[in-house]
Amino acid sequence: MKNHYLDTGIGRMVEIEGREHLYFSGTSYLGMVQNNDFLDILADRLFDFGSNHGQSRINNIRLLIFDEFEEAFAASAGAPAAAVFSSGYLAGIAAWKSCHKNADVIWIAPDAHSAIVPDDLSPSTQLNFTQWKNSCLEQSEELSPRKILLIGNALDPFLCEIHDYNWVKSIAKKHEVTLLIDDSHAFGTIGKSIYGTYENWDDPNINLLVTGSLGKGLGLPAGIILGNEIHIDSIKSTPLFGGASPGSPAHLSAFLDMEHIYLEAKSWLEDACGIFAQETAEVSQISGSRVFPAFPYADSSWVKEFEKAGIITSSFPYPTAESPSVNRIVISAFHELGDIMYLNQIIQGLVR
Repeated sequence: MKNHYLDTGIGRMVEIEGREHLYFSGTSYLGMVQNNDFLDILADRLFDFGSNHGQSRINNIRLLIFDEFEEAFAASAGAPAAAVFSSGYLAGIAAWKSCHKNADVIWIAPDAHSAIVPDDLSPSTQLNFTQWKNSCLEQSEELSPRKILLIGNALDPFLCEIHDYNWVKSIAKKHEVTLLIDDSHAFGTIGKSIYGTYENWDDPNINLLVTGSLGKGLGLPAGIILGNEIHIDSIKSTPLFGGASPGSPAHLSAFLDMEHIYLEAKSWLEDACGIFAQETAEVSQISGSRVFPAFPYADSSWVKEFEKAGIITSSFPYPTAESPSVNRIVISAFHELGDIMYLNQIIQGLVR
């Protein structure tokens, strides 16, 4: 599919060459970027805090909202503490920098996001996630006690596979383990409520760090790291934290006031994914899970057929421009029941 450039924000509908299209792409899983209730509150908060806050968090004049947001988010996620950054990528870099030097061994999952991969290292791309897990378990049995850092995503946003890290607990019985997980696509979609997967993997024998962008499911221009208080305090003492401008205080304040809107959106998104998964259960070209709102499809000819029907799906080469296109249907909470049924109608027509 050719590239299309827009001069407005993206919501449920996008206009391309004068024609309206349903938008089944992107990462605004809860639809907050165009949610009128959220935008109304955000507008008020922009007047309270201004359009930007460019001061360091360690300036002698500080905004209380950052501490309030960190405390509230950490408590809801089941984590002892949190550090907010201006982006998920910056948070990811701060996370791996805080723990990689102390590790004797570093094992990186094949789909680990580049933000959490230390410089000069690379993921185990020759293996799939299950093979990588088995390799980690085998190596952990062969090694004498070591300091091991495991790095991976909560889920693969392209294959739309949700990962389990409970097996890391068995490694931690012998080794000193730090587990670093990127929750960028999990915030707002999987895990506890809208707060990601931290509570799923929390274990007294594991030094757990969960990081990620809040700009996808939660629609906030910020990133976060969740972890124990000592580790988070050490991250907050680094130049990377103190030297960087924080995220938008207006957005963080709006989030705290509008949690109920997020929860309502999450509830509808779960219903919408369940409906779509049920309607397409017999369509072999579509994979994925009703637990995550993205569904890969195998037939690349559908991209143009969808566009003819007034539907835009996610389709672009990954991980490089020379790679084959990854094609997915992404459902958002801004979609209506009629949108889901129309999409299903088009799909059923393609498989007849």
